[in-house]
Amino acid sequence: MANVVVVGSQWGDEGKGKIVDWLSERADVVVRFQGGHNAGHTLVIDGVTYKLSMLPSGVVRGGKLSIIGNGVVLDPWALLNEITKIQEQGVDVTPENLRIADNAPLILPLHSNLDNAREEALGKAKIGTTGRGIGPAYEDKVARRAIRVGDLADRDVLGDKIDKLLFHHNALLRGLGMAEVDASGLQELLEELAPKLLPFASPVWKILDEARKSGKRILYEGAQGTMLDIDHGTYPFVTSSNVVAGQAASGSGQGPGAIDYVLGITKAYTTRVGSGPFPTELEDEIGTTLGERGHEFGTVTGRKRRCGWFDAVLVRQAVKVNGINGIALTKIDVLDGIGDLKVCTGYRIDGVDFDYLPASSVQQANVEPIYETMEGWDESTEGARSWADLPATAVKYIRRIEELIEAPVSLLSTSPEREDSILVHDPFAD
Repeated sequence: MANVVVVGSQWGDEGKGKIVDWLSERADVVVRFQGGHNAGHTLVIDGVTYKLSMLPSGVVRGGKLSIIGNGVVLDPWALLNEITKIQEQGVDVTPENLRIADNAPLILPLHSNLDNAREEALGKAKIGTTGRGIGPAYEDKVARRAIRVGDLADRDVLGDKIDKLLFHHNALLRGLGMAEVDASGLQELLEELAPKLLPFASPVWKILDEARKSGKRILYEGAQGTMLDIDHGTYPFVTSSNVVAGQAASGSGQGPGAIDYVLGITKAYTTRVGSGPFPTELEDEIGTTLGERGHEFGTVTGRKRRCGWFDAVLVRQAVKVNGINGIALTKIDVLDGIGDLKVCTGYRIDGVDFDYLPASSVQQANVEPIYETMEGWDESTEGARSWADLPATAVKYIRRIEELIEAPVSLLSTSPEREDSILVHDPFAD
């Protein structure tokens, strides 16, 4: 039985929620291994819509253990609020089915305040963050001054950590002309939080090791997409963590042998939220149509997504960086009736052709896409559950994508409903 990692192969928003939910039904453990509450998953189960940002997608299914790993930065108040909302929809969330790494760093109110202040100061050069404090929290983690979940258990340790944290942050706030944070107020806030959060705290690396030894199926659930990775994305317009498949192991306390199969979630066109390069972006009627048909608005932020043609160069790069074994192709139905379709097969930068996206931000900004035009289809693909239900031209489009990205389609999604899928290869079977 394989352990599967799910990653986004573009800039996020590829439709991971539905695929993870579909896989989680057959998994025993579902793990979030990076990011924070800046990324959302929308699940539609029996007509009920669930919107998650911190909780692993497995939490909506009974009998599953959900884990938030050490690679996540955790806003505890956002998490508790999300737990309350999901409980109001009839989903039971207790320490029996949700465990949080005791070494996961916390996102504090001062992190989101700093995030927003920095973005405002950058003006037109802003990164396009969600303002939820993700970046500043990761900074504190790397700088070894973060307050972690387990620190809430000891009042004296907590007080000492707050002093060290505020030595840095209050200096920053003074420089930005902002009010400083009061140490006693922050300690009081965290002490009030402790009894609500600590029952979920656990050495999740140990729990996962035991699960693997007993033959349990583990699903590692990524947030964002490969091109937002801090190392491999369109830097500096990226998130503040590694989002690639390799992070699944380190972000949950497992060795690389924990990963058996990498499934790359891939949209049949391309979208991006926020600032940064986007070679195939369409700022015309087709781009608007893709956005409207695909309901391209952020689950967490509500921000409108930029839309463009499928970028095979970008996805092929993601396949290599993640070690993707197969892709789940989503939203093929959005292309119904669009007319001729374009696929980006290469880049041209200052007259030179590239078969990859260079790391230079200057070069990324100057990319000209090289397109191949393909015939579209007028028939509906929405809700198709077999290859025979698809128009021949749609199948041809899918096969060409497989050739260009050098990875097979393992799963094809034809609507937000979880049953509207065509399974080609079961990732858990490897």
